[in-house]
Amino acid sequence: MSDRPTRRDLMKPMQLLGLAFLAAAFAFFVTLISMGFFQQRYASESSHALVVAAVVGGITFIVTLLVIALLLLAIDPAQIVKPVDRPVLLPPEAETAEDAAAPGSAPAPAESAADEGDQDESKDAATGDETSAS
Repeated sequence: MSDRPTRRDLMKPMQLLGLAFLAAAFAFFVTLISMGFFQQRYASESSHALVVAAVVGGITFIVTLLVIALLLLAIDPAQIVKPVDRPVLLPPEAETAEDAAAPGSAPAPAESAADEGDQDESKDAATGDETSAS
């Protein structure tokens, strides 16, 4: 067997069900408390609070289970063991630009004159000014 983690290793099924159950239990008790179940009420009000709390808890269980499972599908298990040695939020292009600008490396190639002229014309076209590139 390989050393790479699998999706099942990332989140065991019992952990997934346990998290969903804890979220559902929390929603169940918050609903009971907010509907006044633990106060002196009529019997019909208490049973209504139990039914509503059970429905809220069930919906929370299902939604939590689906959201966590879908988020696990977005993770590539091979990326977990791969070390990250750069800022995560920067795009990969910024990494190559920083490496090129580092001391001791080759200077970055300059853009050609034709590319610079095209950029000037596009900037002028955006502002509405008519100038010619020389």
